[in-house]
Amino acid sequence: MRCRAFPASAIAVVLTLLVASCAVKPKPDVTPKPAGPVPGVPALQADLASYYKIPAFENAVWGVLVRSIKTGETLYEQNAGTLLMPASNMKVVTMAVAAERLGWNKTFDTTLLATGPIENGVLKGDLIVVGSGDPSLGGRPAAETPAFDAWAAALKAKGITAIRGRVIGDDRAFEPQGLGAGWAWDFLSAGYATPTGALDFNENTVQVTIRPGARAGDFAAVELVPGGSGLVVESDARTGAEGSPASVDVDRMAGSQVLRVTGSLPVGRAPVVRTMSVDSPTLTFVSVLRQTLSMAGIPVAGDAVDIRSLRTAPDVKAASILLTHTSQPLSQILKLTLKVSQNLYADTFLRLLGCGDTAAPCTTRAGIKAVQQVLQGWGIAPDRYVMVDGSGLSRYNYVTPTLMVTVLSKMQADERHRAFFTDALPLAGVDGTISSRMRDTRAQGNARAKTGSISNARALSGFVTSADGEPLVFSMIVNNFNVPQAEADRVIDRAVVRLAEFKRR
Repeated sequence: MRCRAFPASAIAVVLTLLVASCAVKPKPDVTPKPAGPVPGVPALQADLASYYKIPAFENAVWGVLVRSIKTGETLYEQNAGTLLMPASNMKVVTMAVAAERLGWNKTFDTTLLATGPIENGVLKGDLIVVGSGDPSLGGRPAAETPAFDAWAAALKAKGITAIRGRVIGDDRAFEPQGLGAGWAWDFLSAGYATPTGALDFNENTVQVTIRPGARAGDFAAVELVPGGSGLVVESDARTGAEGSPASVDVDRMAGSQVLRVTGSLPVGRAPVVRTMSVDSPTLTFVSVLRQTLSMAGIPVAGDAVDIRSLRTAPDVKAASILLTHTSQPLSQILKLTLKVSQNLYADTFLRLLGCGDTAAPCTTRAGIKAVQQVLQGWGIAPDRYVMVDGSGLSRYNYVTPTLMVTVLSKMQADERHRAFFTDALPLAGVDGTISSRMRDTRAQGNARAKTGSISNARALSGFVTSADGEPLVFSMIVNNFNVPQAEADRVIDRAVVRLAEFKRR
C-alpha cells in the first residue's frame, strides 16, 4: 500500500488548526460572590432550623421563639411552649415584676439607731443597724468601705467618739433563710451564690488573696478583704519550687465560718485571688462596721452581734435615729443586676416583692405569689412556669420561650419601662455578659439580651433589630447538652446574628 504524500504547506495548516482547537480556553468565572443571607421569612426559618440541628446537640432540647415587635408575627419557633431551665434568664422575670410593682424610683433605707444617750462623746448604749433589704450597700466587692467610712464621719460629726455598747445588726425585715431552694451545695462557697438578707454589704463576699512565700516549703500568705469579716482562715497552702504547677483551692462548707485554703503556689508566682461568699451576711456586716468605726477613731467596747442570736433583743422602737442611708433607685440597681447577672440582687428583689403591709418578714414564698399575680395580669398562667428563686441559680426553675418573649414584650410596649429596661440589658460586643460576643457582626451594638448559664443549660433572651430596621424579640434556651458551653454560645450567637441580617425582601 502506498501512502499519499501531502504538501508541507497543507501539513502546517492542519497542525495550526489542531493546536488552536486544543488550546485551553479561559472558563467563565463562576465563583460565588460574597452575599448576605437569602431574604425572606422561609430562608430565615430554614437557616435557624439548620443551626439547632447540628450533631453536637442531637441529645439536647432547644426552645426558641422569635417574634416581630412591629407586626406581632412569629418568625420562628421550636418547642416554644416547652418548660426548660432558664438559669439567669429568670432575672428578666424577677426584675420586670420588680419594676412593675415597686417602680423605678424605689429606694431602700438602712438606719443607724442608738439605744442610749450620748454623754461626753460616749454613746452609752448599743448602736443598732436596721436593714430593709438594700442589696447594693457597699457597692461592688472591694477592699475599701466607703459607705461605712461615711457613717463613721457622720457619727463623729454628731459628737460620738466612743461606743460603750455593741454593734447590733437587725435583719428581721427578711425571713432568716438566706439560701435558695435547689441551690447545689458544691457552689455555696462561691461569690456568686451568697445568701440574701435584710443587711447586705460588699455583695456578701470576701476577697481571698493567696501569695507564695519567699522560699519553697514556706506557708503561703492568705489575706481577706474587707477586714473584720468574722471568717476564720485555716490554711495548709504551701510555696512550691520555682516553675512547679500552681494549684490552690479555697472552700467553705455551708453553715461554717471557716475558710479552708489548700494547695501550692510556686516561688515568684503572681497572687491568686478568689471571691467567696460569707455564711452570715448580718454578722459580717456588723463585724466590718465595728472594725471600720474603731479604725476611724470610734472604739466599740461591745461585740458585733446578730440580733437574732440575742436572748433578749433591745427595743428598737424606743431607740433614737442617728442617721439613715438611702440606696440608689431601682433603675440603677436593676441595671447592674442584668448587666453583670448579679444573683444576690435578683434574689433580694424577689423577697422585697414579698413584703406586705404588716411587720411580718418579707419571704420568698410571698415574693413568688406577687410574681404570679403580675404575670397572670400579663396573660401568663401559674401553671406555665415553675419559679423557686429570683436569680436562676436553682435547677428547680422552669420557663418557656413563650413566657420570656411575653415578659420582654410587656417591658418594651410599656412607656414606663421601655427605656429603663432595655438599657439595663447587656449589649452585644459592648458591655455586660455579652461584651465579648458577636463582635464585628450586625449584632454588635444592636442586640440587647440577658444571658443564662448553669450546668447543661444555656439561654439568651432579648431584642435585636433586623437589617430592614424591624425590631425583633427572641428567646433561645437549650438544656441537656453534653458539650462545652461555648459551643452552645456559638450556636445562639450565630442565630442572633442571622436575625440582625434578616431582610424580608
